[in-house]
Amino acid sequence: MNIEHPFAQYVRTLGKGKRGSRDLTRAEALAAMSMMLKDQVEPEQLGAFLMLLRHKEECAAELAGFVDAVRQHNGFAQNPMPNLQVDLDWSTYAGKKRHQAWFLLAAILVSQQGYKVFMHGAKGHTTGRVYSEDLLTELGIVPASDWQQAEQQLTASSFSFMSLKQLSPELDHMINLRNILGLRSPVHTLTRLLNPTQAQHTVDGVFHPAYGPLHQQAALLLQQPRSLTIRGDGGEAEIRPDTDCDLQWADEHEHGNQPWPRLLEKRVEAPAQLSAAQLKEVWLGDKIDTYGEAAVVSTTAAIVLLLKLTSDRQQALTIAGDWWQQRRPFL
Repeated sequence: MNIEHPFAQYVRTLGKGKRGSRDLTRAEALAAMSMMLKDQVEPEQLGAFLMLLRHKEECAAELAGFVDAVRQHNGFAQNPMPNLQVDLDWSTYAGKKRHQAWFLLAAILVSQQGYKVFMHGAKGHTTGRVYSEDLLTELGIVPASDWQQAEQQLTASSFSFMSLKQLSPELDHMINLRNILGLRSPVHTLTRLLNPTQAQHTVDGVFHPAYGPLHQQAALLLQQPRSLTIRGDGGEAEIRPDTDCDLQWADEHEHGNQPWPRLLEKRVEAPAQLSAAQLKEVWLGDKIDTYGEAAVVSTTAAIVLLLKLTSDRQQALTIAGDWWQQRRPFL
């Protein structure tokens, strides 16, 4: 007598067709993701579950349940660095393919003001992109191999990067199924919402407009104190200075949008190649890049607002511009 696999119920819930299928509740999502993280599902079930979610499109309650499961399984339910207050959680999971990763310079600029920035991300899941981990390594910033090293880096320089492979090997495996399944999965979304150090402020990026409100709704369910989602270049948390965009805010009680006008009048052509060397040249002042500097300043200004250093956009831009002019070598 064949006995149904315990995970089959979650695949069935998602896959019963237009009339029979439904969203998972937060509790169901927690239970399903917990089984996936504990390797208690068959490979066929994992692929089917992720692609059914992808087809249906994940909802906020499902994302919150998934994050609950990861936090419990990987030890984020309790702050892994209880003696260290992290000011800003910065997720970077998209990778860049058009413009340089100017947001990395913005994050370092914020850390130079004494705000502790913890960045996390994954690499290699989508071909044709450059990833933060590789760029930071080329810039001389070594990814943290464990929480002790992350704490040391944050204490010494107020900046640390940790790869998803270190944070959650199980999620890293799932996100890299992108090249096998042919599509991104909801794992690409939930990783942006992890906030493993329980920072009071979080920033993440999206590419598709519909994902901004989804991130806001999930942040509300997760009771994230203050979060910012940027529909940024390539899906990273980086404001494009040559086009208008919206910033999407959420705190424990409400969410809203803020128009963010462009800083540059004309669209700027993307460079022929992306490299850490060009980021370094601009930081050191060896090369002038109008687009790059505007991207850094505009993105940093949004972080100034996120940190509540001011509530006025123009003043935030002035503060960010001053920080840029006063930047110090970090290489």
